[in-house]
Amino acid sequence: MSTDTTAGTGTRGGAGPGQGAHAADSHDVIRVQGARVNNLRDISIEIPKRRLTVFTGVSGSGKSSLVFGTVAAESQRLINETYSAFVQGFMPALARPEVDLLEGLTTAIIVDQERMGSNPRSTVGTATDANAMLRILFSRLGKPSIGPPNAYSFNVPSVKASGAITVERGDGKTRAEKATYNRLGGMCPRCEGTGAVTDFDLTALYDDAKSLSEGAITVPGYSMEGWFGRIYAGSGFFNMDKPIAKFTKRELHDLLYKEPVKIKVEGINLTYEGLIPKISKSMLSKDPEAMQPHIRAFVDRAITFSTCPECDGTRISPEARSSKIDGVNIADVCAMQISDLAGWVRGLKEPSVAPLLTGLQHLLDAFAEIGLGYLSLDRPSGTLSGGESQRTKMIRHLGSSLTDVTYVFDEPTIGLHPHDIARMNQLLLQLRDKGNTVLVVEHKPETIGIADHVVDLGPGAGTDGGTVTFEGPLAGLRDSGTLTGRHLGDRARLKESVRPSSSSLQVRAAATNNLRDVDVDIPLGVLVVLTGVAGSGKSSLITGSVSGREGVVTVDQSPIRGSRRSNPATYTGLLEPIRKAFAKANGVKPALFSSNSEGACPACNGAGVIYTELGVMATVESVCEDCEGRRFQASVLEYRLGGKDIAEVLALSVTDAEAFFAEGEAATPAAHRILGQLADVGLGYLHLGQPLTTLSGGERQRLKLATNMGGKGGIYVLDEPTTGLHLADVEQLLALLDRLVDAGKSVIVIEHHQAVMAHADWIIDLGPGAGRDGGRIVFEGTPADLVADASTLTGEHLAAYVAG
Repeated sequence: MSTDTTAGTGTRGGAGPGQGAHAADSHDVIRVQGARVNNLRDISIEIPKRRLTVFTGVSGSGKSSLVFGTVAAESQRLINETYSAFVQGFMPALARPEVDLLEGLTTAIIVDQERMGSNPRSTVGTATDANAMLRILFSRLGKPSIGPPNAYSFNVPSVKASGAITVERGDGKTRAEKATYNRLGGMCPRCEGTGAVTDFDLTALYDDAKSLSEGAITVPGYSMEGWFGRIYAGSGFFNMDKPIAKFTKRELHDLLYKEPVKIKVEGINLTYEGLIPKISKSMLSKDPEAMQPHIRAFVDRAITFSTCPECDGTRISPEARSSKIDGVNIADVCAMQISDLAGWVRGLKEPSVAPLLTGLQHLLDAFAEIGLGYLSLDRPSGTLSGGESQRTKMIRHLGSSLTDVTYVFDEPTIGLHPHDIARMNQLLLQLRDKGNTVLVVEHKPETIGIADHVVDLGPGAGTDGGTVTFEGPLAGLRDSGTLTGRHLGDRARLKESVRPSSSSLQVRAAATNNLRDVDVDIPLGVLVVLTGVAGSGKSSLITGSVSGREGVVTVDQSPIRGSRRSNPATYTGLLEPIRKAFAKANGVKPALFSSNSEGACPACNGAGVIYTELGVMATVESVCEDCEGRRFQASVLEYRLGGKDIAEVLALSVTDAEAFFAEGEAATPAAHRILGQLADVGLGYLHLGQPLTTLSGGERQRLKLATNMGGKGGIYVLDEPTTGLHLADVEQLLALLDRLVDAGKSVIVIEHHQAVMAHADWIIDLGPGAGRDGGRIVFEGTPADLVADASTLTGEHLAAYVAG
């Protein structure tokens, strides 16, 4: 009997005495066989579970395709399939990755670099549930008490209503009574919870010398030839042939401000709405980054934003501001630096809300633990960098009780000073030690160094990549002879001599965000690197005092947005001179040589593929049989330039296209110049017609850099250009920066990579800490002086780096 009991116990906790391993313990790897997503070449690999695996390789080698496009994508798809067909109808339909076999998958939690949405109402507090906890706290402890948690929410408006209600009496009779209803919300009524008020420049909305029928309205998309014209003409509110300058006050009010009203036009029920409320709903409620360029340009030109005079930018109502705990209201609390707020919460001793205080304290401490203690909860989420967004998403997972989960990270060290990388590494190890599988796509040697298992992809990028060049422990990578292995121990040397400055860019009394009246002279004609821990004020100095000046070209970290129809040729403007060259050589219109215009294949509308919707199941994508994926009509492909048709030209790599357009019949100087810029940033392997959706983060960053290199400014400002770059690619970037300086340009770089710091002519170090503890210049001078000084965090880490 005792033997049976022991065996039973053993089968629950593992192998019992004298027994073999439990069958459940054999599932200790994620097995991938025949992966062919994007550029992957039939990869087969085994990834150990409950270990930290780092995926390395040059940008574009296939790391993200394997980790995100294959492993994580299939895990998410399988989880979605567990829901009913009805629920799946509300979820994105995910196609099965191109892979023969995937075994051993667990639930995948993806923490990527995608920026958090820039909805005007989204803040760090609302994105992390900190605001929700604070609203409950103030509803319980705030004096005077003004109501439930919604009374403190800037997203909830106050509502008042009155009317007659029917009261039933016991004798079967009814009596009408007047009733009123009030719901107090925390939204400021003036700015509607956005903290800013808008002012429209009416001259940018219409030309008052013209009538509506003559096209007086200059707002993008408001053409009088379509439905807008029919609605305006059918409304009867004004004379379509009368110049707007001669409108009466009533007519002008109806044109600009009229509330939505139902009208009937040509027998169809439609809604008429004034121009300003219509624009506010259709444009101002959107993420500015997601707007089309011409729409965003219009918004920047026609609308000015200023701090709300009633709430002073706090977003909340007077009643919510009047309710306080220990002399501070919820707006004051949200404006505190999170590290200070954690101290304030720690000082609250109220047993009635003890569990709430414990949860809030844990959340705020997680911010500090992850290196974001310098933020405030009222910081708009759209202003966070990619690295800050990624770490904010990590917060909810740090205290999670989940185990046997696959966490997938995309370069978690982006935006981190070398001082902060050690802390990030510790967090990754904590997740692993809980029994989770941690997959990390990374280039930084500090993070590669903590890996239990390394998978190196390559040997090159694009079509030259997509194979596994090494798989095993870190020690084996160093001796493997792969590109990553050879460069893992690279250490940049300090420059023996630095270039002299020609002049300087003066910044005086800079006080943006946490800057403390900074005065600094930024040398021109040389390579200047701005350093400092995350949150020390580097970006604030540039955006607040440098970027807006004449002749300054800024390449920031905002992501490239593009659909499957966008490609390097369309994004860089390269397609325009190519189309014109084809048109001139063949005596036809340039529009024929665009797959988004007249030359598009009619069967697939220029997409090259046919999409078949299958309801809740994944949409099936198949190559168009008419054009065979070439996107153009057959008649268009008869026109040639230099012996090639337009589809063959778009299939060329940047390197081949650069030679093709250099001389002979196809010589096109404008196209050759843009191709040269793409080659300079290391994108020679990209195909001109390759969809932007297939590019990695590092490739998109360099594509953006190449596009901006054509600017006419004399000062280039680059925000962390090493983002997504392999160790070997950094050398190429440094050579590019040198070429820009040698060509007479001034280059200012915000950077954490020690190789870039060592290569600088001048370093400006901000700090000494982040947020309130930063905002000052702690060092100015050459890299050699910074290493010799070693009094700042940056100096310490740079000295250790160059010493090897």
